[in-house]
Amino acid sequence: MSTMPEHSKAVGMYESMYLIRKYEERIYYLFLEGTMPGSIHQSHGQEASAVGVLYDLSPSDYMASTHRPAGHDLAKGVSVESMMCEMFAKSNGCCHGKGGAMHTGDIDVGVIPANAIVGGNIPIAAGIGLSFKLQKKDNVVVSFFGDGASNEGAFHEGINGAAIWDLPVIFVCENNLYGASTSIKTTLKIENIADRAASYGIPGEVVDGNDVLAVNEAMTRAVDRARKGEGPTLLELKTYRIPGHSRSDACAYRDDAEEEAWFARDPIKLFRSKLLETGTATEEEIAKIEAAVDERIEASVELAMNSPDPRPEEALENVYWDGGVQA
Repeated sequence: MSTMPEHSKAVGMYESMYLIRKYEERIYYLFLEGTMPGSIHQSHGQEASAVGVLYDLSPSDYMASTHRPAGHDLAKGVSVESMMCEMFAKSNGCCHGKGGAMHTGDIDVGVIPANAIVGGNIPIAAGIGLSFKLQKKDNVVVSFFGDGASNEGAFHEGINGAAIWDLPVIFVCENNLYGASTSIKTTLKIENIADRAASYGIPGEVVDGNDVLAVNEAMTRAVDRARKGEGPTLLELKTYRIPGHSRSDACAYRDDAEEEAWFARDPIKLFRSKLLETGTATEEEIAKIEAAVDERIEASVELAMNSPDPRPEEALENVYWDGGVQA
């Protein structure tokens, strides 16, 4: 059974989960209204994964995300204001309007701009882990990927490299049962992706991805191993995305009973109830946190809509060309 952390951490984790949900809900409606450009891949229902894994890391610990990065970014410390500005393609966005929804990040808080190539960040994370080891740092790096990415060649190459060199990498598979619209049942003959860890000689652990405390405790074990030089861990977080793969996905491939069962285990509602049941927080305290987050989200939208568009010449800034970098 998971142990409730001390008060400030517990309510901080709830605030982070609630912020992720409300941010993604807001941008969903902004897209539907046609107010915001581009497209989105949302992570409703996977907030416990992001927050449980990332809450205790420092800005000098790195994180590499996927084409569904918003929850990971916010949980790691990218400001919601810079995220919202990025979604409006503004120059004060976290990637100066160049990234959009699938490529957000902020290296100042240890977030590498997200990689939309399925499985693409796995070997990159191994490379970052190697750099930490060569520099004799005790930092760690997290690689997030989905169940579909576990069948990519990059999964084998990245994890095997990290394993043989005992690199400080935590590989986190968010198994939400579907790679886009393809059920995991049609792409794997094993019950758990974490079982593959044994073939690389590293620990693998299956975790309830909708229980933020269980995720956090598993992450603590993995980080302790990594910081002590004992190498990587593969965590498989069993979770479920509430929306479809992207905003155009109506989820017709999902069974109604399956959806009902998973939606009943909404990680935010589960953790909110646990905070109240254990007396860790009061209804009034939680309501105050939620109201403050709601206000911050609306303020970020206002900021983004009134922020400057990038100047044409900014397209040449912060990019590599002719073997050099344009400052």
